[in-house]
Amino acid sequence: MSDHTHSPGHTHDHGHGHDHGHSHDHGADMTSADSRRRVAIAGLLTAAFMFAEVAGGLISGSLALLADAAHMLTDAGSLALAWVGYKLAERPADPQRTYGFARMKILAAFTNGILLVLLSLWIVWEAIHRLLDPVEVMGNVLMIVAVGGLLVNILAFAILHGGSKEDLNLQGALWHVAGDLLGSIAAIGAAIIIMTTGWMAADPILSV
Repeated sequence: MSDHTHSPGHTHDHGHGHDHGHSHDHGADMTSADSRRRVAIAGLLTAAFMFAEVAGGLISGSLALLADAAHMLTDAGSLALAWVGYKLAERPADPQRTYGFARMKILAAFTNGILLVLLSLWIVWEAIHRLLDPVEVMGNVLMIVAVGGLLVNILAFAILHGGSKEDLNLQGALWHVAGDLLGSIAAIGAAIIIMTTGWMAADPILSV
């Protein structure tokens, strides 16, 4: 009788320990959900403005804008990859595919990297042609779109920077956006030079 009384008590203690672990997991899930939401918002902002930069680049004739749009395309891909990483992390453990999901993320990152290399080669090729045969660039349109791109990048950076500092996935996405800020600054620099001096070569040089 005494042994029987002891057994439920032991079970209760075990249950309490389980609840504590569940609480800890719930906190981690909340952090992951917040990071995933931040990555999604930043990704949508980046992807939306990428189309504006493509349009602005085609209208103004600016290679710098098209180069920045190409960079924003790879950034949007990286942010989407980070979002997928969070979704995969929510899945239950699978002992048969210990590294299966990690491999998929690495393959996606590799594809993203190849795309960036190809876009970079195209930009360099186009820049050489434009240096040999200068193209008229509308400095005012270039300036308006480039400033818009800078503001979008600052906003995306602020959204990501407000998340967990210990989340490496989020920090990786943050530095992708930080790198894209340089593309917007280069486009603004090209616009200032073209508007003040009329030197069209500034656009392809800063694109590279």
